[in-house]
Amino acid sequence: MNEALLLPADLRESARRLIATGRLREENDPEEYRAALKGQQTLAEFFRTELNWTLEVHEVAGLVRLHKRRSDVPTDRGPLLSRERRPLASATVMILACLACEQLWRRPRMSLRELLQAIAQVCATEAPQGRLPRFPVVASQEVSKKEAREHRQSLADALKLLVAEGTVTVDADLDRALADDDGGDLVVTASRDRLAAKFSSLSPTLLELNNLPPHQHAAALSAESLMDHTPEGADAPPTLEQRRLNAMRRLVDDPATDPLDDHTDTTTYLHTLTGRERALNVTAALGLATTVRRDWWQTTDPTGQASGIDFPNGRRMERQAALALLATLPGRDDPTAPLTLTEVTDLFTRVRDNQPRWAASYDRMPALARAAAAELVAVALLIPDPEIPDQWQPTPGVHLWRVRVHQNLPTIRPDASPATSPRFEQQLLVEPAAEAGRAPADRQGDEG
Repeated sequence: MNEALLLPADLRESARRLIATGRLREENDPEEYRAALKGQQTLAEFFRTELNWTLEVHEVAGLVRLHKRRSDVPTDRGPLLSRERRPLASATVMILACLACEQLWRRPRMSLRELLQAIAQVCATEAPQGRLPRFPVVASQEVSKKEAREHRQSLADALKLLVAEGTVTVDADLDRALADDDGGDLVVTASRDRLAAKFSSLSPTLLELNNLPPHQHAAALSAESLMDHTPEGADAPPTLEQRRLNAMRRLVDDPATDPLDDHTDTTTYLHTLTGRERALNVTAALGLATTVRRDWWQTTDPTGQASGIDFPNGRRMERQAALALLATLPGRDDPTAPLTLTEVTDLFTRVRDNQPRWAASYDRMPALARAAAAELVAVALLIPDPEIPDQWQPTPGVHLWRVRVHQNLPTIRPDASPATSPRFEQQLLVEPAAEAGRAPADRQGDEG
């Protein structure tokens, strides 16, 4: 371990928060913000050297911003909406967030009614050419009440995302205000300094995205200059530096990394001595723990600050079902074979046959099976099959976990009669094994 590459202890927490959220706000993260402000040169140099990410400090806006620009953008992650069963924000919500920022840049303080009208007018102008979606917010002969209400709710979701990141503030409850057709008297106030800090890419107009195929858009948006990405060189094999950056960014930004997913004919970067040593140095500098296999790297944060993922903690039934499923994956006849919905449903049905009260809130086992699989997909232990619905591919990460099942047996007093004794049912409780600690968070090094 190269001690010279380690971040100072007082900057590690700030760095982990920046990795998880991309920003530190003075009002929400005062201690981490002050530490980052004091050590901004050290933090900026670390992120620039190891990840080629830009750190910006906006003291006037009370914001420290980390611009994380990846050419291999995770397609299953994004802004989350807590009200949805599938919480990723839709394209409509993201478009409305952009339109709201455009209007608030012109007028930093607007009533919700004015904001609704301004966005509706912009959409009405551009919708006939197909450049923006229709956005009627008031019921009429052509617009049903349900459609208008859905559009107002989409704007509420967009504003909630902006409020959560600290770009705008509102003075009342958004859902209640948007229940009215006119938006009520709620006032939206934006910070122009924070609006300016939102943008981390070159202008889509300058990049001429309309002339590029969709699969090249992410690479163009992550380019640092117009000369870094051209249509002629977009399909060229990645350089050693690009392979290093892709590997390092996945290690610190994703729950797991396949060292073979760079699809190059040369030696995989993380399989080289230099790549392995540098990767372990970077994760250790951030205070992260790395479990290494030849076919899988898993990076975890014992403090829980570098990621929004808290698996396997929690007592929700979906989380317990996910652990019950994880316990069986390494012991299958062929651990690498695709996992089907029928197989998961049969497993949970057998569990319920032995434990009648387990998962009592789920009348249909397939619904619980999909929820449990989604928990494992979120931590890269399963990968959904893009062509076959309700089928998943286990990853080598399933071999890094050890799960034990505890069945709480009833304790009945010897002198209690059957008629007066309370009825006890065995309950399924699945936990990570004590030997694994916060498996694999407390272990670092080679696991084969």
